[in-house]
Amino acid sequence: MLAQEVIRHKRDGQKLTKEEIEFFIKGAADWSVSECQIAAFTMAVYLRGMDLEEITALTRAMTLSGEVMNWADKNLNGPVLDKHSSGGVGDSVSLVLAPLLAACGGYVPMIAGRGLGHTGGTLDKIESIPGYTTIPSLEQFYKVTQEAGCAIIGQTGDLAPADKRFYPIRDVTATVESVPLITASILSKKLSAGLDALVIDLKCGNGAFMTGRDEARNLAKIMTTVAVNTGISARALLTNMDQVLGDCVGNALEVGEALAYLKNQRRNPRFNELTMTLCSEALMLKKLASSEQEAREKLRQALDSGKAVECFAKMVAALGGPSDFVEKPWDYLPKAAIVRPVYSDQTGYVSAMDTRRIGRTMILLGGQRKNFDQRLNLSVGFTDFIQIGDKLDAEKPIAVVHAANEETFAEAEKQLQLSVRTSDEKPVETPIVYETVTV
Repeated sequence: MLAQEVIRHKRDGQKLTKEEIEFFIKGAADWSVSECQIAAFTMAVYLRGMDLEEITALTRAMTLSGEVMNWADKNLNGPVLDKHSSGGVGDSVSLVLAPLLAACGGYVPMIAGRGLGHTGGTLDKIESIPGYTTIPSLEQFYKVTQEAGCAIIGQTGDLAPADKRFYPIRDVTATVESVPLITASILSKKLSAGLDALVIDLKCGNGAFMTGRDEARNLAKIMTTVAVNTGISARALLTNMDQVLGDCVGNALEVGEALAYLKNQRRNPRFNELTMTLCSEALMLKKLASSEQEAREKLRQALDSGKAVECFAKMVAALGGPSDFVEKPWDYLPKAAIVRPVYSDQTGYVSAMDTRRIGRTMILLGGQRKNFDQRLNLSVGFTDFIQIGDKLDAEKPIAVVHAANEETFAEAEKQLQLSVRTSDEKPVETPIVYETVTV
């Protein structure tokens, strides 16, 4: 069998056999398949698609391309849980969800990814913490998850190595939005972590890869079906990405926002509602709570008692970060050279936001990638971002820009001024969670 023949078959619209998929993914993992062949394969899949049988085979092959974690002999006293987001702007939910679920009796071995396209990546954010080891050994991954209750890491060489090759290639070949590739990428990482349950946050709107709700619903059904078919409990939520999710956009800045949330210093209402909903669904999936009301009460207690932020602190210290990071994060997180607000000539209520433009502006600032081997500036981004429904005037900025120099600040200023629209009337508030999808 030849890799180019597998590519040819999919290019010509044929259904790939299980054996063809396994052959190609094995070649990606052992490097007998080249980067250009992976790029050609991903484009063929993007253009021609895959049916449910092919997607399931692709997911299984990617999962089995490396080790699969086994928690059976680890004497855990709770289920192994996780969440995945399809990608958003200002979405640091993973940073608070992992310690929250750990504080409520779950264990969260979260294998996170880097930014794709205009969206941020949890792994890039967590790398803002100096000393934090994002690629630990498999033994350390087990140990930290057991002791802290959660561990947020990148893909080790042992876990889903085929996806580790696919992921950056998709980012720079305009094939991120492919449903089969999204499904296999997300689920292979999650399945390799030995999960009992997974909650999937599928975003739709102008800042999401899936802009339409019907498109997102289709992806949700496919992902939950493939997850359940592979033996784990799963549920997907369709959520709103028509505006920046939290107050901040940018790697270090979102870590700071997540810590402010865990320490009860500042909780953006929309960010909080999404976090509470995703966490509640995860707790209910494996009977750590019998109802949403009970789940939310457990989550509030985990926050108010300080147990959730304690889990975060244990995780950071165990993975090599500063032992006092939670107490004084801005002694350690990188800071931009220029921090300055951007104002608009418009006045009125913010009625719409071009969230994708805002995400792309992070690329101009250097906080997101133009190519997959780019070194990021982790300090840049936006804070105090205006929300839809807020009043915009000469006193209220669109956001505070954190930039490396005057040139990139000026570029960001122009893009932000183009990213918001106003109206005389306050717009009707839209929900953060549209619907829940189950199998």
